[in-house]
Amino acid sequence: PVGFGQLPLRFRRLRDALLLRPEKRMSSQFHLLRERRFRPFFLTQFLGAFNDNLFKNALVVLLTFKAASWTTIAPELLANLAAGIFILPFFLFSASAGQLADKYDKARLTRLVKVLEIAIMAIALAGFLLHSLTVLLTALFLLGCHSTLFGPVKYALLPQHLHENELIGGNAMVEAGTFVAILLGTLVGGLLAGAENGELWIAGGGIAVAVTGYLTSRGVPPAPAPEPGLTVNPNPLTETWRNIGFARENRPVFLAIMGISWFWLYGALFLAQFPAYAKDVLGGGEGTVTLLLATFTIGIGLGSLLCEKLSGGHVEIGLVPLGSIGLTLFGMDIAFASPGVLPAGAPLSIAQVLAQPGIFRVLLALSMLGVFGGFFIVPLYAMMQSRSAAGQRARIIAANNILNALFMVSGALAAGGLLGAGLTIPMLFGVAATMNAVVALYIYRLVPEFLLRFIVWLLIHTVYRLRTEGLEHIPENGPAVIVCNHVSFVDALVIAAACRRPIRFVMDHRIFRWPVLSFVFRHGRAIPIAPAKEDPAMMEAAFAEVSKALAAGELVGLFPEGKITADGELCPFRPGITRILDANPVPVVPLALRGLWGSMFSRKDGPALSRPLRRGLFSRIELIAGPAWPPETVSIPGLQLQVAELRGDQK
Repeated sequence: PVGFGQLPLRFRRLRDALLLRPEKRMSSQFHLLRERRFRPFFLTQFLGAFNDNLFKNALVVLLTFKAASWTTIAPELLANLAAGIFILPFFLFSASAGQLADKYDKARLTRLVKVLEIAIMAIALAGFLLHSLTVLLTALFLLGCHSTLFGPVKYALLPQHLHENELIGGNAMVEAGTFVAILLGTLVGGLLAGAENGELWIAGGGIAVAVTGYLTSRGVPPAPAPEPGLTVNPNPLTETWRNIGFARENRPVFLAIMGISWFWLYGALFLAQFPAYAKDVLGGGEGTVTLLLATFTIGIGLGSLLCEKLSGGHVEIGLVPLGSIGLTLFGMDIAFASPGVLPAGAPLSIAQVLAQPGIFRVLLALSMLGVFGGFFIVPLYAMMQSRSAAGQRARIIAANNILNALFMVSGALAAGGLLGAGLTIPMLFGVAATMNAVVALYIYRLVPEFLLRFIVWLLIHTVYRLRTEGLEHIPENGPAVIVCNHVSFVDALVIAAACRRPIRFVMDHRIFRWPVLSFVFRHGRAIPIAPAKEDPAMMEAAFAEVSKALAAGELVGLFPEGKITADGELCPFRPGITRILDANPVPVVPLALRGLWGSMFSRKDGPALSRPLRRGLFSRIELIAGPAWPPETVSIPGLQLQVAELRGDQK
């Protein structure tokens, strides 16, 4: 009578650990660097980002100091012209790049893009040898094309090679690696531009890096095309609009793209001001610019890598609101901590800059801006990848790249206008931080799921330490009912924090109306229910809504005891589950909560919340799942026995 396919719990744990899911034993995203399905791709994209920034920054430095011998155009105009030429291909060819990435094998496209990079650097060498500004700017435009073509391949390839629980870690490694590559490429480009025969060193170094990138790309495993029969639309304008349309079909994905684009506007605005901020506010020189860039880059890398730890290895969009809070607070802090008067004796050495009062507050705020930027951007990229339709993923990522470029250009124009109107750079940072708060609130109002995930994530990471086991038994798609013992008023929040799919919980209407928690339950689309003797109309409406949710392929969560335990033991299961399965025969997944009995949200020794934090902060709790039962095997006694076995002796 235990039910279908029930092995003793200790044997199931041993089986899962040793045989079925070896990836679960991986505790850090760094293990991916040992995997052939990730390491060659990571090295290829790292070298590509490094080469882009090496050539771009070296060319800007050369144009700034040696342009007089090549052209009559002012150096300031040339620097902005170079930036515009590099970003132009993102507008022109992102749509075509997305189509190609959906139509052809992404590993093959990666190698072709690397061959193109070698040819581009050969053109750059010719430009340096001929002292031809036209040829060099052509090479820069083609390098922008190279990045445009690789963008959709880069982010659409990850979900094909990584497990769901590795997607956050893989994106974290890519984002951290990209920013480190930007920093190193910028530094090396500047050094080579200032060396004797710098032009040859730049071109030679670029060719060497491109060749190395091609060699690493040969190790990227096949990534078959999801839409090999796709007909490529050569019109970039209509295809761009169509790609944006694909993204708009999925509201959370489109708003994730808008969030990503806003981050690039916000981050690019700060990065673009570093040279002037270092010179006109801190009184430093080129070394101070490097210090600011390195501080921000280290913060981004650290925040990106911490995402995997804080999210438990899954796509946790609850980190996005946390990231937006930090981006606002530390953006404001940089504005207020910046010196109001230019220090005497400028330009100062790095040591002299560091000796200024308050400079370490500026650097700390800048590094934390990067850390919270990592919290913000990595889950959004992972969400965009995981929730996009596989056959359209690359084209949706292409739409993301187009909007990223559009936002960055708009941000640069807005920053230029505000500075031209008389704002100081610290004031500009303050305005940007304020706008970040406004944009964040607008997005969370449109998609409450971000805020809901943040609330449940905060609960699990401040009041409790949650361990999970067997959650892979909850189906990734399609309808199912999950049943669990009812220990406390936050049981639904704990389960929601652990399960990455939204769950429609059926709960007592009194708990549904609890202050504060009612916001979470209402926006989480919980289904309030009342006993038949109290409100028969509400009960019938609840069962009708459950049937509707299951018919739509959603997860429904039940607490079959019908009430929170008063003594820590399981109460008898009620027959509501039988009525639900008669109307909608779907799988049933048994769960058990451990460790919540005795917490402040349980009824041990009196009403809930009568003794706040009686077990302290970070108390250990567990959520254990068993294999799904086919509907025809479900019985009330068997289901209760299964939940009791999963819970064990720990209440």
